[in-house]
Amino acid sequence: MTNPTEPTIGERAGSEKSWLEKSLSIFTDVRAGEGTGALLLAANVFSLLAFYSVLKVVREALILSEGGAVVKSYSAAGQAVLLLAFVPAYGAFASRVNRLRLVCGVTLFFATHLIVFYLLGSAGVRVGVAFYLWIGIFNLVVIAQFWGFANDLYSPERGKRLFPFVGLGASLGAAVGSGLTVVLAEVGAYRLMLVAAVGLLIPVLLTLWVSRREGRLQPHKQASGEEPLSKEGGFKLVLSQRYLLLIALLMVVLNLVNTLGEFQLGSLIESEAVHQVQPNASSPSALTPTERASARLAITHMSGTVQTSVNVLGLIFQAFLVSRVFKYLGVRGAIFILPFIALGSYGLIALFPIFSIVRVAKVLENSTDYSIQNTARQALFLPTSREAKYKAKQAIDSFFVRAGDMLQAGVVFVGVQLALGIRQYALVNVVLVGVWLLLAVRIAREHKKLVPVEAEKVAA
Repeated sequence: MTNPTEPTIGERAGSEKSWLEKSLSIFTDVRAGEGTGALLLAANVFSLLAFYSVLKVVREALILSEGGAVVKSYSAAGQAVLLLAFVPAYGAFASRVNRLRLVCGVTLFFATHLIVFYLLGSAGVRVGVAFYLWIGIFNLVVIAQFWGFANDLYSPERGKRLFPFVGLGASLGAAVGSGLTVVLAEVGAYRLMLVAAVGLLIPVLLTLWVSRREGRLQPHKQASGEEPLSKEGGFKLVLSQRYLLLIALLMVVLNLVNTLGEFQLGSLIESEAVHQVQPNASSPSALTPTERASARLAITHMSGTVQTSVNVLGLIFQAFLVSRVFKYLGVRGAIFILPFIALGSYGLIALFPIFSIVRVAKVLENSTDYSIQNTARQALFLPTSREAKYKAKQAIDSFFVRAGDMLQAGVVFVGVQLALGIRQYALVNVVLVGVWLLLAVRIAREHKKLVPVEAEKVAA
């Protein structure tokens, strides 16, 4: 493991900051020689998130038009099953090739699938379910792989400083991608697949660029990147190392809490829309066809307003707050911010289960999740082995995230049978957040063993 106190590239060379590094220092502590590499990584994840956002629109159009919401729900469960097979296959490939062939090869592997889907769809084959399953694996795998690559390039000290800016690329990519789909809507679902397939060449080229650049500046990193990983599989690594297992369990609980919160918000949005259209109606089934159309419009407006608020606030947090949190609280302190927000939010919802409270709570929770929590989660892997960065991270960020989705479906099913209301679901989340905080305490203790110097720096 790289010494977290090692001097940075610029400090070793005794050089001064360029205009780029001075500009990027608005967002985080970028030192001499680090600006170009951080910008290339930010552009890399920007392109991944932008083209994934385009494919999300294609996914919804195909699955809802060909199968409907029920088939969509079943397909979401199927993604977790497929990941049980994909994660070991990914690990086996990683044990045979070097870093560049792994990252670029897997990205191109997914890009070729888009061409296949385009040809099948254009020929009239119904690909909605298959594409839904595919994209559920694609988006988790390529993003986890990107952050594994970024963890492999940076030491814990550099990663803690530069990940907030790299994460800004992800936030901007998601926002720009959503806007891009509006501009390209008339192109059609299948042609958008081709747009994304060509677009995935951009992160491949950026990966090659930043790897060679960082390799020249850090020869020891380049040498290790040329070596294939050991034979240990991702699931074995997670189950055999306490630190990784705790992170995996945290991801399950975090995702369970968040999706249960989304269920509460969705339920109240539906009730609010029905009430706006017909105050005496108790559910959408009691509305006339014309009233249901008006309710759908109201739901779209309210959901869009919430998502826009989340995106804007999350972008502000990522740009100006995350680096400050990392500087003054460290990575260990950062992982406690979201569970405390969630504890306060769901405690308040349990007391006042009304739409206005839930809306504000979920906007604050999701924006913090997409910025502070997401960056902290990536930084937790900085002091781990290369095998953990690629293989274990792949298992955690894909299978264990989907496991949280499946558990949420089970909790909602039981809740429906017991006729639970918003207040009861909020209390369930309060209990789950308690478990979340206990896991965060254990992770912080394990992280301190790996990076003991962080506590001293934060205290100073």
